[in-house]
Amino acid sequence: MATEIKAPTFPESVAEGSVAAWHKKPGDSVERDELIVEIETDKVVLEVVAPEAGTLSEVLVEEGDTVESEQVLGRIGEGAASGGEKGGAEAASESPAKPEPEPEAKPEPEPEAKPEAEAPAGGGQQHEVKAPTFPESIQEGTVASWNKQVGEAVKRDEVLAEIETDKVVLEVVAPADGALSEIKAEEGSQVESEAVLALFTEGAGGEVAPAAGEGRAAASADDGASDEKVGDKILAPAARKLVAEHDLDVARIEGTGKGGRILKEDVQKAVKDGSAKKAAKPAGAKAAAAPAPAVEGERPEKRVPMTRLRKTIAKRLVEAQQTAAMLTTYNEVDMGAVMDLRSQYKDSFLKAHDTKLGFMGFFVKAASEALKRFPDVNASIDGTDIVYHGYQDIGVAVSTDRGLVVPVLRDTDSMKIADVEKGIVDFGKRARDGKLGIDEMQGGTFTITNGGIFGSLMSTPILNPPQTAILGMHKIQERPMAVNGQVEIRPMMYLALSYDHRMIDGKDAVQFLVTLKELLEDPARLLLDI
Repeated sequence: MATEIKAPTFPESVAEGSVAAWHKKPGDSVERDELIVEIETDKVVLEVVAPEAGTLSEVLVEEGDTVESEQVLGRIGEGAASGGEKGGAEAASESPAKPEPEPEAKPEPEPEAKPEAEAPAGGGQQHEVKAPTFPESIQEGTVASWNKQVGEAVKRDEVLAEIETDKVVLEVVAPADGALSEIKAEEGSQVESEAVLALFTEGAGGEVAPAAGEGRAAASADDGASDEKVGDKILAPAARKLVAEHDLDVARIEGTGKGGRILKEDVQKAVKDGSAKKAAKPAGAKAAAAPAPAVEGERPEKRVPMTRLRKTIAKRLVEAQQTAAMLTTYNEVDMGAVMDLRSQYKDSFLKAHDTKLGFMGFFVKAASEALKRFPDVNASIDGTDIVYHGYQDIGVAVSTDRGLVVPVLRDTDSMKIADVEKGIVDFGKRARDGKLGIDEMQGGTFTITNGGIFGSLMSTPILNPPQTAILGMHKIQERPMAVNGQVEIRPMMYLALSYDHRMIDGKDAVQFLVTLKELLEDPARLLLDI
């Protein structure tokens, strides 16, 4: 009797989902509780496992189809879980007869032949290494780097490659112990969701990898899938890219790969040591120089493609200026009270919470309180509707080598300053490592950006749509100020609030900034809620 495979019961806030990926095909055997299919909703990816052992006999919904809660996705027929090729009773009856000839035909030559070389062809299972399933908001990605090369032994779940999208960097891991046998998508190439990136062979690695390819001879297999020979040196694709970027002399790089093959790590070491720099050319040698993308002479230029993240940032910033009636109001805040508080309690704070007491914690807490008093500043615009948020999710801009990202602190009103500081430190570290998840950068009702850490004294921040306001922090600088009729030197910071004038009136924007100033100049207000 067939067993139905049903979609999970979705939460109340989730109306439907889409079939992201089938991990089994009709005719494949499955074990009880084995993952069969993944359902992607607008919030999470749900896994559907086999309710019983048997054979997947029927698939009722294809990948990409929209499904509802508890909808029937497919059926499992009775059959041996050892891998019959047909569903139902036929698979159960044929499965004992089919596997028997194979053990008699194949195991005999393996002990006599070279076990290591024959493993990929005779016993090593080959897998397709695919790009991850991208969320609906991401159409494609770029192969940022291959961390492993063809023939290099890897362990299960070890990172093979990194895919850069316009929001995050996604890791592609090894499906099992083995080695890459062929790379189909080189670094820099554009790939779509679930595109085949490479072929992977279980049990391969080191000397075995060349035999796992497409039958290449051992003499030519040393070159890899797309290696390049320069003189008497063989360069891996990633190494070739680094050599070109740093304009290195290949002859002066020592290769540690098989047959003297130059790997990415060898080039990185040469860059660090400075041992492979090209010798200065004599005056008359320019005519014989090899063509290069840089302009000759003392005014060199270098042209590199814009990263996907940088293109997305540029597009969003231009859209924000074209669609919003953006206006900026300024004020200044005396940071003396906050600085005194930090100086007094920084050691105790570090000991108690294992994190440093910074300025951002005070600004996030002050902004949370001010947003409650001015709900228009905490709202967002959705088409012709205004969405008022009954919570405060504050995005904190983080600068990385790839560009600016804005991870979001959730429910900041209920967070302690220590929680805010820990969250920001964690975001900063993972942002620089490219480890932030897409869900951590979505949403947000307000944004804070701090140009002061780079020395900015004054700036006009640009909105982060669909939010209606963004706060810009700046450098703390000592300036002469009139205090109680006396001139005093005080640590002052300029604050800039950019806002969408379609939604926020000037009066509310100014009062919001004044409230922020009052809370920061007298931090006790944050504790007393006044």
